[in-house]
Amino acid sequence: EVQLVESGGGLVQPGGSLRLSCAASGFTFSDYAMSWVRQAPGKGLEWVSGIYVLGGRTTYANSVKGRFTISRDNAKNTLYLEMNSLKPEDTAVYYCAKTPYCSGYGCIIYGQGTQVTVSS
Repeated sequence: EVQLVESGGGLVQPGGSLRLSCAASGFTFSDYAMSWVRQAPGKGLEWVSGIYVLGGRTTYANSVKGRFTISRDNAKNTLYLEMNSLKPEDTAVYYCAKTPYCSGYGCIIYGQGTQVTVSS
């Protein structure tokens, strides 16, 4: 059974930083490209960033490029998202996904997500 458990969210002021983690189990993590997606209040799932297996190639949505960094530790079966210079529009529930890209109804979400709130 695939399990993805997100953690690390919280309340942070604009300009602040957070590091999200996603612990994976139930599949061979090192064989899969992964991504982060988010859902803001009243909106659909939005793709944020993806990381591939070979070469660790990373991709980012324009809205987070230069501020967020995705990484993975295959030995720990864990995906990370380092978020800097956070903005109020980054407020959302963040999920990890077992795919390099998805959005909206195309995403299969296994975890509960972690809430990120950016507010002064």
